[in-house]
Amino acid sequence: MDDVTEVERSEDCLVIASSRKVWDQGAMSKTTVQATEREPERKIWDEIFCRKPKKKTGLSMADLKRDVEMDDHKIPLEEFAKRHKTNLEKGLTDDDAAERLKKDGLNRLTPPKAKSKLVMFLLILVTGFNILLWIGSIASLTSFLIEYYVQPQYNIENLYLAAVLFLVVVITSVFQFYQENKSSTIMKGFADMVPPMATVIRDGKHKEIQVQDLVVGDLVECKGGDRCPADIRIIKSQGFKLDYSSLTGENDPITKTPEFTHNNPLESRNVALFSTNVVEGYCKGIVMLTGDRTIMGRIAALTSQVTSGKTPLSTEMNHFINVIGIVAIVIGVVFFAISISINRNIVSAIIFFIGIVVANVPEGIVATITVALTLTAQKMSAKNCLVKNLHGVETLGSTSTICSDKTGTLTQNRMTVTHTWFDNNVNDVTDTVFPEPPTPNTTEGLIWRCATLCSRAEWRNEDINQPIKKREANGDASEIALLRYGALRSNDTVDKFRAAWPKVAEIPFNSSNKYQVSVHRNESDRFVLVMKGAPEKILARCTDVVMNNKTIKLGHDFKAMFTHAYDKLGGMGERVLGFCDLELDPEKFPEDFDFSTEPINFPLEGLRFLGLISMIDPPRPGVPEAVKLCQDARIKVVMVTGDHPITARAIAQQVHIINKDYKVAHLVEDSDSFDDVINAYEGEKAVIVHGEQLKKLAVEQLDHLVKIYPQVVFSRTSPTQKLQIVEAYQRCGRIVAVTGDGVNDAPALRKADIGIAMGIAGTEVSKQAADMILLNDNFASIITGVEEGRLIFDNLKKAVAYVLTSNVAELTPFLLYATTGIPLPLSIVAILLIDVGTDLWPAISLAYEEAENNIMKRPPRNPEHDKLVNYRLLSFTYLQIGVIQSLAGFTTYFIVMAENGFLPKRLYQIRDTWEDQGIDDVDDSYGQQWSYDQRKTLEHCCHGAFFFAIVVVQWADLIVARTRSASLLSHRFSNTVLLTGMLSTLVLSYLFLFVPGVHVVFQLTGLRIRWAMVAVPFGWFLVLFDETRRMAIRRNPTGWLYRETYY
Repeated sequence: MDDVTEVERSEDCLVIASSRKVWDQGAMSKTTVQATEREPERKIWDEIFCRKPKKKTGLSMADLKRDVEMDDHKIPLEEFAKRHKTNLEKGLTDDDAAERLKKDGLNRLTPPKAKSKLVMFLLILVTGFNILLWIGSIASLTSFLIEYYVQPQYNIENLYLAAVLFLVVVITSVFQFYQENKSSTIMKGFADMVPPMATVIRDGKHKEIQVQDLVVGDLVECKGGDRCPADIRIIKSQGFKLDYSSLTGENDPITKTPEFTHNNPLESRNVALFSTNVVEGYCKGIVMLTGDRTIMGRIAALTSQVTSGKTPLSTEMNHFINVIGIVAIVIGVVFFAISISINRNIVSAIIFFIGIVVANVPEGIVATITVALTLTAQKMSAKNCLVKNLHGVETLGSTSTICSDKTGTLTQNRMTVTHTWFDNNVNDVTDTVFPEPPTPNTTEGLIWRCATLCSRAEWRNEDINQPIKKREANGDASEIALLRYGALRSNDTVDKFRAAWPKVAEIPFNSSNKYQVSVHRNESDRFVLVMKGAPEKILARCTDVVMNNKTIKLGHDFKAMFTHAYDKLGGMGERVLGFCDLELDPEKFPEDFDFSTEPINFPLEGLRFLGLISMIDPPRPGVPEAVKLCQDARIKVVMVTGDHPITARAIAQQVHIINKDYKVAHLVEDSDSFDDVINAYEGEKAVIVHGEQLKKLAVEQLDHLVKIYPQVVFSRTSPTQKLQIVEAYQRCGRIVAVTGDGVNDAPALRKADIGIAMGIAGTEVSKQAADMILLNDNFASIITGVEEGRLIFDNLKKAVAYVLTSNVAELTPFLLYATTGIPLPLSIVAILLIDVGTDLWPAISLAYEEAENNIMKRPPRNPEHDKLVNYRLLSFTYLQIGVIQSLAGFTTYFIVMAENGFLPKRLYQIRDTWEDQGIDDVDDSYGQQWSYDQRKTLEHCCHGAFFFAIVVVQWADLIVARTRSASLLSHRFSNTVLLTGMLSTLVLSYLFLFVPGVHVVFQLTGLRIRWAMVAVPFGWFLVLFDETRRMAIRRNPTGWLYRETYY
């Protein structure tokens, strides 16, 4: 019954087809692929590094996208057999097959070059911030070795530092490797679709051979349960149906016959495509294309070649790393040179260089962002969004255009009866439950009887006790819709009614007749014929009609009413079926009559017309509201479907992709020119573009179209066209998300900034190509992802601001150490303990913050202008909050020094004397003499005090980082994780400062309570300062303070 999915009208009526997607072919050139032998040593290295040379299909990206002329399915069979030098009865000879296999290569999909995980990890170790940390680690080790071999007393601190930097590099690299190690298994998904064996006829004999040994010209046979072993032209078939859902996303089985019906091989009935499942029946065909040259092979090649490039977050992180890295190296080199020129001490200069690098690099930023994204991904998973690529979390939040499939994503993927037409009335019956069956022998009763009996759909046994709307059934989508309507309309008495009216004969639907007919025995042992099919075909077989419960002759007036109703239902994008019946004369058809369908011995003309039933795959609950939310968030939702333009428009209007009040331009299949649509734009804000017209558009025209029309629907599109649509929006500067569930969607899913596959209906290939999977196949779940993506970007900004704030307090000690010659206020190890210790969990806890305002009411961020790290954020962190932190740290440092006898004036230019291990009589401000060990003990006290001062002020910084503009008094405190973050800083600080053994290793000792309290007033001042800044921003959201400090 699958061909009832196409409803044809008379010449002046529309044709509404519901489940075919137009396939665009690119150039198909046959290439010779030969295996090459490798030397034994080369094999070993190739195995270690997973190096496998990729076979070339001869098809570049341009070739794969280009339309081609293919006529193997068009030409007469005799010419086809002559072209491929094969025999339509006996097939090829074994010798011919062997020669062609040697020439054309194996019938399999070429696997891509595998990436070595070892190489991936090694590359991560030497990229980004890691380069700077490696430099620091090597420099620390070098410094230690110089002291170890040159000086009698060496400082083991530099060895500790080298080890810590090494561990930081390894740990952050493991984080990054875990995130990026999403090795592409897309081609494996394609390979899994290839059947292992095929039935072939060679030299007139049936053989079972491996599919990879098939060649062009082979004569093959397929039956129910098989997978098509190549692209074949059908020369003989019997009830042969294929499941094209992996290619089209539509679930209705497609009937295949030897008839050529369409120029497009995906549409033509005489073509069976590689890897599609045989639902039922039998066919014999000749292989046209094998391996990479098949339609599936081309999709696989296109998918493997397409790349989406870096995500916006990755691009910004790389930019941030480069900027910070350059700044760190430049400052480090400059002050290294200054240090050498001042005191000519290479060890001090190296330590200073390392300090500058370590202070500038936020070592914990990669771990912070990765963990924050992971936590958000877990939240989204609980809301039916499974994230595969962590950066995709933020990318979805930045999305400005969503190119969505229709079937199964915007709609329920379940045909539902929506209207009936009888007695010249259109009735809305969408999911309506009736307490009793319709009255027998009324018009409604007769049409219900016909729809119930003339159907092969049946409930699944395991679902029979489920509510009607939740039951699953076996059969064609249209018939299942009729079965569900029949059950709802009759208080679930369909099975009982069918049992009372057993079927005695049936002619299934076929594409030639466009009807289905069955004969049933009623309770009086009389026979009733019932028929359904394409409305105009059904009407043509009728001479009578039931009107107002009476049978009358069918006349011109009724035909006019029929045409009006048919146009109305079809114009709503609904699939329309006509119904008729005939009570057979008991004298001609007695109760023992033997009905036959070959030949047919019962009437198919002179029937009685009953009415029309229309159905549609309705929108999913929540989708219209979700699309409205997208529009409120300034996200353009574009429908890209293989369905008919009329159906696409109807669904688009129901889900608000197209405003019902807008005038809609139609760039339909037979449009004269693109200019006609563009010139009419003044009165039109929506356009529906047919795939055949899309083929004719130049790149510039397509770009112009997607720019000027705010509401767009693409219908009858092919896989390459979906890819072209994505590229067009990307060229316009849009961040594009794409939904898909079929193999045909894989190229577009890969090219999109974020590909979203369906978890239930999606093929394995589409899931592997995507960055995110909707576990419930519901478009509305995307909105959850968008909201979470926007929230995490806001929170990542807060986390980055929090982490960078301490950089100034970490950097300035080394600058004063070099320029004023004071003893080092803060050690490099202490900096690392802050960056990858006390700051890490608090920064991560900011990922749990609630939104400050309605983030779904603002437009998507523009990655070119609204960056994760911009000059305003750097100004805020370095020149405002960072300065306050530095003041807190230095105040504590100078107090500790003063309490121990060293006033600030005495500290000026004391560095060289202070660090000289041979001097044991350094005088303080009061004339007390300090040995080298005593000086180092005091210096370690200063390091501990400075370290804790930063921790205290970072507490205050964590509190103010919770909001960027809202007042702390009005922003609800619900982030309990942040409290654990604050507690973690205390626990770690205690560990580093007071636990025996640990504080000695890190050389942070002797902190006293009064020194620990010095930074508290600075923390209060920081909170007051930032609360005042945010109040000024709220009062004047366009003023100078907003422009310069709102990050």
